[in-house]
Amino acid sequence: MHCQFWKRYYPYTDHGSLSDPNGTIVAESESAAAARRCRLHTIRSCLCQQVVVGFAGYFFLPFTSHQGLLWQQPVLDLAEQESVYKVLDTINSAIPWRSLFPDDLCISAPHGVVCDYFSELNSTELETAHIVELSFGYVSEYSPNPPCSTNSTLNPLIFTSFKFLRKLFFYKCFNESRVSVPDVTPSFASSMEELVFIENPSLVGPLSGILRNFTSLRRLVLTGNGVYGGIPDALGDLVNLEEITLSRNQLGGEVPENVENLQKLRVLDLSYNNFYGYIPESLGSLTELLKLDLSSNGFVDKIPESFSHMQNLEFLDLSFNQFGNFGVPLFLGKMPRLREVYLRGNLLGGQIPEIWENLGGIYRIGFSDMGLVGNIPSSMGLYLKNVCYLGLDNNKLEGTVPEEFGLIGEKLKLAGNRDLCIDEKMRYTSCW
Repeated sequence: MHCQFWKRYYPYTDHGSLSDPNGTIVAESESAAAARRCRLHTIRSCLCQQVVVGFAGYFFLPFTSHQGLLWQQPVLDLAEQESVYKVLDTINSAIPWRSLFPDDLCISAPHGVVCDYFSELNSTELETAHIVELSFGYVSEYSPNPPCSTNSTLNPLIFTSFKFLRKLFFYKCFNESRVSVPDVTPSFASSMEELVFIENPSLVGPLSGILRNFTSLRRLVLTGNGVYGGIPDALGDLVNLEEITLSRNQLGGEVPENVENLQKLRVLDLSYNNFYGYIPESLGSLTELLKLDLSSNGFVDKIPESFSHMQNLEFLDLSFNQFGNFGVPLFLGKMPRLREVYLRGNLLGGQIPEIWENLGGIYRIGFSDMGLVGNIPSSMGLYLKNVCYLGLDNNKLEGTVPEEFGLIGEKLKLAGNRDLCIDEKMRYTSCW
């Protein structure tokens, strides 16, 4: 059996796009990008018939004929175009953006600068062109966004000049000089759907300064930055959110109760921060969740029983917190779609429970350093036929490893259990 488990925690990756293990889209084929650029919303009697690929990216034919009518592509407003140039200069001033892309940026633009076309409902006026996506930071040849320089800065024009912006993406752009998170005005980009900052350690500021009334926001990805402070209550008002990834920042405080309002949420990752206190029971009401990662924080007391309501959950990581001595949660046995579960580094104590009959789809289990005692139940070997990794090391387990596990390979980690033995028939007689 091939043990590689490909996660599907973020199911909205376009065909022809690549995403990292967190589900973040980081690369995109030219066909996928071209298809996305060809969305001409609300343009009557117009067909996106041909895309010509050139040095600078994608060039749309400026005229399209349909049923004998001639349609001329709207031109990007000069002020908006000028703002794009200024933003590009602050990202990388060594590149002559104006001479490389002198024409309308809706016809010829760097990869990552995307236009769309709008008209008012029932209006006879001509459609208008606007910037809807800005992506910076070279990812790969599949996604050659404008490369960031070592002295890249975050131009305030981004938050004032692009009223129709849907996606803002920065990848490894702010790595040396400190860049402050701007105070985003409440009126900025009510159309924003994706806000993504990945691996920008010099980007420093409170999360409350970034979040505004983004009522259309679907993806909030701030990972590997210097964002600090608590989660503002306003996050619970962004009810269209499907992904929240805030891993590897300096965030802290308690998780607000009103997170239960985010009923469309499929990914919640708060790992590697400084959150503390109780995990709210209301978190269990997020029944659409596929991935929940709260690892490497300071959560205490008991893992909420309400988690049993998350029947779609496939990935659960609560490792390296400070949960009390309440044993392995029995509700895990009621979550048949689980594929990966990690509780390591929490001194839950107790024996490994008999909860495995409905968990045959699990690939990876991390129960290391948990203060577990007693024997390994034979039911684990009987039902966990698809497991690729079973970490039981550094506990206080005893007895003999059940023969139901068959031949012991690299999948079973048992070191650090002094009174645990393996039968000679399984590999060799040894006490760990």
